[in-house]
Amino acid sequence: MTNGRVNSSYSLQEQGITGLGEVHYNLLVSQLMEKAIAKGEGHIGLGGTMLVNTGKFTGRSPKDKHVVRDDVTENTIWWENNTPMSEEGFANLKADMLEHMKGKEFFVEDLYANADKDHRLNVRMVTEFAWHGIFMRHMLRRPARVELDSFIPGLTVINSPSFKADPERHNCRSETVIALNLKEKLILIGGTEYAGENKKSVFTTLNYLLPEEGVMAMHCSANHAPGKPEEAAVFFGLSGTGKTTLSADPNRVLIGDDEHGWDSKGVFNFEGGCYAKTINLSAEAEPEIYATTRMFGTVIENMVYDEDSLKLDFDDDSLTPNMRCAYPLFYIDNASATGVAGHPKNVIMLTCDAFGVLPPIARLSPEQAMYHFLSGFTSKVAGTERGVTEPQPTFSTCFGAPFMPRRPEVYGDLLMKQINDHGATCWLVNTGWSGGAYGVGSRMPIKATRGLLSAALDGTLKTVAFQKDPHFGFEVPVEVPGIETDLLHPRDTWKDKAAYDEQAKKLVGMFKENFQQYLPYVSEDVKAVAIG
Repeated sequence: MTNGRVNSSYSLQEQGITGLGEVHYNLLVSQLMEKAIAKGEGHIGLGGTMLVNTGKFTGRSPKDKHVVRDDVTENTIWWENNTPMSEEGFANLKADMLEHMKGKEFFVEDLYANADKDHRLNVRMVTEFAWHGIFMRHMLRRPARVELDSFIPGLTVINSPSFKADPERHNCRSETVIALNLKEKLILIGGTEYAGENKKSVFTTLNYLLPEEGVMAMHCSANHAPGKPEEAAVFFGLSGTGKTTLSADPNRVLIGDDEHGWDSKGVFNFEGGCYAKTINLSAEAEPEIYATTRMFGTVIENMVYDEDSLKLDFDDDSLTPNMRCAYPLFYIDNASATGVAGHPKNVIMLTCDAFGVLPPIARLSPEQAMYHFLSGFTSKVAGTERGVTEPQPTFSTCFGAPFMPRRPEVYGDLLMKQINDHGATCWLVNTGWSGGAYGVGSRMPIKATRGLLSAALDGTLKTVAFQKDPHFGFEVPVEVPGIETDLLHPRDTWKDKAAYDEQAKKLVGMFKENFQQYLPYVSEDVKAVAIG
């Protein structure tokens, strides 16, 4: 039995997915919520939110993500970073999953990835959970209802959390599997209820396809000046660096918070929504994001709440520190209606330096930008993971290694070309520690970070003097109106200057050691930055 609106020439039946129970095509959020509640998938929260718990997995399972190794991917995938699956293993996985799905109820959502129509990818989501359908209706872009009548999927994602993989038969690691077949344009997900796997598998595919079109695929947020889409900025950054928070600036227009492309016309959002962390979220610090946690259809994932009042506890991380909310982009008042803008005037690379060495802002040359982009540095701090007792460097190339199927230099070369072709100014912004390392110093004041970003974006920093940093070679502003001068120069904030020098030397060494793997693939100018 089927219901809903779909192109009759491209139903699941025509795709070879047969024998299912009830199939619902392109239900609206309200209809999906009714189904989710009826199936016991979650609860209705304040404002009509969807409260869900993802069970065993409260985050991605990167070690269970595989790419099928075939004649298409053999020489194009970065295999050191992507776990292969044999063609035979995938064929068995597909057959077994489709057999497992027979007789079960499924939800199909036909959606668009990419705001730029020139690069649009038609994505068909086939989900066992109704709330996963809500999640992906937020995360991707919704066609007009009439467009569904002619929708032809270019990528199909099937997610069946109740399916358990067989490592030996399916050539995978465990019962949990995320398998990308880029040749068949088919993704199979099983054994996990975490909705982020849906989103990131689609974006990994885009990160593979778009470079072939000369498009820079970026794990970044983006915004632009009000009424001036030609004055755009992109924000690269790993989790915990403030990427979502800083791009959701009420004084600028939000293009998107996580995934974008940069082509010959400018930047465009892959998504139609946001997937924001909610730990320690407050109405005072992040009013736009906080407001969405009481809006209809927002998916509230793995948050503790009072069963009587349904009030969310933003400080209780007993389920996971990775608690999140997913909502459509139009829930943010200052969000872009189009999801597109011109070429970025500013490229910002965010880091959270728990060593207390990096300045709150520094200007990068294109070669230095390439160096820091390929490095993708941030740091773990004590208490975030078992066994971490002092700050530890984390290098995730391109600020998103788990989602980069091609070699890092492919993305780095595209970024450097775009920066040079369109004259973008590049900045390294540290939202980490000042006055000492974690445990001694204090977190960089968010007010100062916002002030420095505003100065970079509105052109104020073009009028100030800079001096060269002796350790990394980038340029640091000598003074910035409204910002405490000592804060700009980390060494001045440390009581023990010799201890700072030693810590800086240590961090530079970590950068150089990590970058050894890229030296054979970068230009002589970038090598000069790396070697120092």
